[in-house]
Amino acid sequence: MTIRQIAHNFSSDLRRVPSMAFAILVLSVVSMNLLANRELFHVSWLALDCGYAISWIPFIIMDCVCRAFGGRTAFRLSLLAIIINLATFLVFKLLMLTPGMWGEYYITSSMVVNGSLNATIGGSTWIVLGSAFAMCLGSAVNSAVNVSVGRLFRRDNYAVFAIRSFSSTALSQFVDNFAFTLIVSVPLFGWTILQSVCCALAGAALELILEILFSRLGYRLSRRWIK
Repeated sequence: MTIRQIAHNFSSDLRRVPSMAFAILVLSVVSMNLLANRELFHVSWLALDCGYAISWIPFIIMDCVCRAFGGRTAFRLSLLAIIINLATFLVFKLLMLTPGMWGEYYITSSMVVNGSLNATIGGSTWIVLGSAFAMCLGSAVNSAVNVSVGRLFRRDNYAVFAIRSFSSTALSQFVDNFAFTLIVSVPLFGWTILQSVCCALAGAALELILEILFSRLGYRLSRRWIK
């Protein structure tokens, strides 16, 4: 496949999929990477960050796109969102190298606060790249499983949508989370394999519960797109 064909496929996907859906997909991917810098829950054998609270959003959007436009379109859009996230990280990283001060510095007069904000917004290159690779892998699994499960059914109602979405999300989120912990948490923070598995399972369970709560909305959106 040539570069022109690849560009044509991406352009065709962006014309077909509602712009609001893609905008929310990109916003959620960028936001969850920023929120991943803050701890949500921590015990000796498990740690979850705030990014898990919204990381289900890209996957339910991909499930809707899978149903309405196909698995390849869903994967290509998620890949484009990942690329935009990397570009955003690069811009943030460069801006944090400027000599300016954050508003909090003028409130606290503390360089520690200013430096901490720079480090948080600027992020770690290895962590961002690890997150991008893990999400790319999870997106591929999500699209493949969603489409494969959908082929097992002749009907196309909410029950089928739920089975497709829940099964693909559970597996893909585990793959995403586990890949991230292996790439980032194990070498950088000294996590054990047990901690990685527990984190991946707990994160996948939390994200699956949130997707279940909003699955009716996702089904209605995908049905409207099909119409």
